[in-house]
Amino acid sequence: MNLYNTNKKGFVRGLQSWYSTNKRMLCWRDSKDPYKIWISEIMLQQTQVETVKPYYILWVEKFPTVTSVAKAHPDDLLKLWEGLGYYQRCRNIHATAKIIRKEYSGEIPNSRKKLMALPGIGEYTAGAILSIAYGQTCPAIDSNIKRIMSRLLGIKILGTQEKRNIYAFLKEQMKQIHPGTLNESLMDLGSVICRSDQPRCEVCPFKAYCTAYLSGEPVQYPTRKKKRKIPHFDISAGLITRRGLIYIQKRPDNGLLGGLWEFPGGKIEPGEEPEPALKRELWEECGFSVDIGKYYGTIRHAYSHFSITLSLYRCRILTEYPDRAYPQYAWIKFEELDKFAFPKANHKLFDLLKNLEWK
Repeated sequence: MNLYNTNKKGFVRGLQSWYSTNKRMLCWRDSKDPYKIWISEIMLQQTQVETVKPYYILWVEKFPTVTSVAKAHPDDLLKLWEGLGYYQRCRNIHATAKIIRKEYSGEIPNSRKKLMALPGIGEYTAGAILSIAYGQTCPAIDSNIKRIMSRLLGIKILGTQEKRNIYAFLKEQMKQIHPGTLNESLMDLGSVICRSDQPRCEVCPFKAYCTAYLSGEPVQYPTRKKKRKIPHFDISAGLITRRGLIYIQKRPDNGLLGGLWEFPGGKIEPGEEPEPALKRELWEECGFSVDIGKYYGTIRHAYSHFSITLSLYRCRILTEYPDRAYPQYAWIKFEELDKFAFPKANHKLFDLLKNLEWK
């Protein structure tokens, strides 16, 4: 099956018919505002639609414009993003908003080149903004659309030329339909019908001439990359208190979980026991010489790129060396923890402490 034959079969006609009765009602589709489209597309990167919905609603309520994001404190943005993961996305939004405010008077540019020069905006996001908000003939090819076209055309290995062909084909189809509608309908088809696992081929508008379906093995298209085993880390953390206050510290912006707050601690090295490891980490990171007290428990958590086993201990500072202090730290009340953005694993520690006598 080639692109020309697929065109003859009525690609757009079949897609429009399916989309007219199966369109998902998503809150960000109520507007063609390029700002709202940008925020929704960034949030949706590697994140499920149902997870994104409440975050998106709260975000646009609190930050309704690009300028409001640009003026916001990064900690306020991270707190609103807390739990959504991939925190670099949030930092990129802030950086991009400041550039748009300064260089484009708060208006999101309608140029592909200008958009892709902004932090966190690649080909797909630029295509979504330009097609949906500005009606430009610009395909937004995400993993869903790559999968649909690979199956339809019988492509197992998506090379550079195959991707170019798909892009050119979709751009040609946009002469018959609003570009944003084409992109959104394919996004929905990929999410609801042409799924990675267990595709619902029996109700697909393209099943009569889909190469993958006719082969009897649709999930074999395209060939999947082998999943890389994610690393696991054992970590010790310390609950350090002073006069009713808890010590917390902020992770560097340019690292994993950058910009989030946490209890101090670090990785347990091979052959090292948790308590000596915690003493070493608190000395190296914070300049604290401590006495390790009560063990509160251990939690486990899996992030997208790594997993951890995290043990929490009560620590008492014996000696402080201010010249070795952590770059950003704070002493806060336990009740104030919800004012700061923490990784999900730390929230599991909070739940642990709520059920224990620790003060």
